Amino acid sequence: MGEGGNQIIMLVLILGVFYFFMIRPQMKKQKELKKFREGLAAGDKVVTIGGIHGKILEVNDTNVLLSCEGGAKLRVEKSAVSNGTDNQLAAQK
Repeated sequence: MGEGGNQIIMLVLILGVFYFFMIRPQMKKQKELKKFREGLAAGDKVVTIGGIHGKILEVNDTNVLLSCEGGAKLRVEKSAVSNGTDNQLAAQK
């Protein structure tokens, strides 16, 4: 192989490393987050991407109703729920 062959091999290796260290873990994380959001149920304690902590009162197809401190109720999109509280996450593992 000549100079061009070595460059092609290096390019393929760089793309392979990029895929396994960047793209694949991100896809796995997105899949876990989707599974988490689909498994939301009334009574779960969650945190939104905006940092709002609340307890789920009601779950619909695209949104959830949260009960927050002080008796406030907020309706947020499921996509805005980032994760559960530490206690809930420990129970899932």
